[in-house]
Amino acid sequence: MNNEFGLVIVGDEILSGKRADKHMAKVIELLSARGLQLAWAEYVGDSPERITDTLRRAFAGPMPVFSCGGIGATPDDHTRQCAAAALGRPLALQPEAAALLRERMRDQAREQGVPYDPERPDNVHRLNMAVFPEGASIIPNPYNKVAGFSVGHVHFVPGFPVMAWPMIEWVLDTHYADRFRRSAYLEKSVIVLAGIEATLTPLMEAVERDHPQVKVFSLPSVDHPQWGRHIDLGVKGEPAAVEPAYQQLREGLRAFPVQLGPELVRGG
Repeated sequence: MNNEFGLVIVGDEILSGKRADKHMAKVIELLSARGLQLAWAEYVGDSPERITDTLRRAFAGPMPVFSCGGIGATPDDHTRQCAAAALGRPLALQPEAAALLRERMRDQAREQGVPYDPERPDNVHRLNMAVFPEGASIIPNPYNKVAGFSVGHVHFVPGFPVMAWPMIEWVLDTHYADRFRRSAYLEKSVIVLAGIEATLTPLMEAVERDHPQVKVFSLPSVDHPQWGRHIDLGVKGEPAAVEPAYQQLREGLRAFPVQLGPELVRGG
């Protein structure tokens, strides 16, 4: 579907437990606010081979992907180089990103009360953060002007949430506004007490077949404090399509020896 996105989160610190990932929940929030959804997410450590393989699949896939982390210029940052390898392109200094970095370095020199020296070794090294796969475009960083980059439908931002999240919002609002859901969204479901998913699967398949505009969902639980073992069974999509699909689902449940609990309605 054209409202689905992927997410790659790079960093040994996530997989080792030194830091807890905050990106996935926030990306789901940013997408959901625009009527979009996260189709998949993948965590990968700082292994260049694994990062390259993951990005190769992202570039080859059909949907937009955000990649968070590893675009700095320290020895454990490999994402820029891996993106170039995955694309089979050379790395090159991106002029807009380099100009923003030089502007940032001038600002820092001014704040410190020292002259700006572009040839100072640390300033020369900082320009590595503007070296992207050839043909990349920039993603502005409102926090410190150190840009991220996009190549086609794959978008690279830093690992720091304070930078990454507004940059992801910028990408969504700049490049994908045509995908935002403009109409209302509805989920309707019923609690099926002690239901068995395998038994109800033919009914779910029939509803999806007869109403291709909606999605049927089934969320089982085994230890709910109020309902015990149950299934939250319902349909989601545009309200006009949800209503007849949900009615078919409710009618179909009459054929099963199950007890129904409350109905749940969620809108957006």
